[in-house]
Amino acid sequence: MKIGNIEIKNPLALGPMAGVTDWAFRTVCAELGAGITVTEMVSSRALVYQDKKSRALLKKNAGSLCGAQIFGNDPQIMAQAAQLALEYSGCDFVDINMGCPMPKIANSGDGCGLMRTPELAGEIVAAVVDAVKVPVTVKCRLGWDKGNINVLDFVQRMEDNGAAMLTVHGRTRSMLYSGTADWDMIAKVKAQAKIPVIANGDVVDGESALRCLRRTGADGLMIGRATFGDPWVFAEVKAAMNGEKLPARPPLARRVDVAVRQFELALADKGEHIACLEARKHFAWYLRGVAYANYYKEKISAIQSMDDVYRIADGIRKDLK
Repeated sequence: MKIGNIEIKNPLALGPMAGVTDWAFRTVCAELGAGITVTEMVSSRALVYQDKKSRALLKKNAGSLCGAQIFGNDPQIMAQAAQLALEYSGCDFVDINMGCPMPKIANSGDGCGLMRTPELAGEIVAAVVDAVKVPVTVKCRLGWDKGNINVLDFVQRMEDNGAAMLTVHGRTRSMLYSGTADWDMIAKVKAQAKIPVIANGDVVDGESALRCLRRTGADGLMIGRATFGDPWVFAEVKAAMNGEKLPARPPLARRVDVAVRQFELALADKGEHIACLEARKHFAWYLRGVAYANYYKEKISAIQSMDDVYRIADGIRKDLK
């Protein structure tokens, strides 16, 4: 599998998710088995208008192939933003978000809203491809809603305009994250496409990964919400794909150690205040399924400093082991 001239040895991708897949979490996932990571989506207009907060989202992580994801609906601004994104990040490829279903994005004609204007979407891909020297990839959905599933025509346009890889989430915009992903439709995309296709949606463990690959014939998999508090899902999926024995789930102490490492990375990247605010949701995710964890989840919701993080981590290791 190749993205342009880049050989992909590990086709397991961490799905880009706003407010989740920052540099710290991407770094941890890359260390634990993700072969491809993508930044949180960044507004093309914000980049062109020199917004420093948007620029900060583009920090490239080590340990994996890393793409910079941008969104917008103006071809020339998207082209400029792609150049700036690469300048700021040094990422390996540019990914164009044409799949975000959130109303404030899609209803403005960005994200999945571009699936309602496929000709414009093609122009955007062509403009970005012309503007950068790295591969350009596209992430999309099946269509706007059940009555407007146009993914086959849409991805053909993306390929014709120079996209090097397609990631298809097997839901429509109106489904958001509900219902069941339609892997059979992704299989139709794969049968049609001449470039690599990554399947996204309902891959949560090794067993579901194998079912998805068999059903879709996809070249790789993207895992999103299943990674919340569980970056080890990549090791499980990788073992399943290689026909190996699935690794044991890490003990709680190991989970806590990795959580703390993630927060320390976030501290170095964003400062203590932001790192601790974000640690509140991530730390709770790391404790999903842990018996008698509610006491500590209450404490986690009030984290104010890294000292709080270390104190809570020590308590969890001692009391819940």
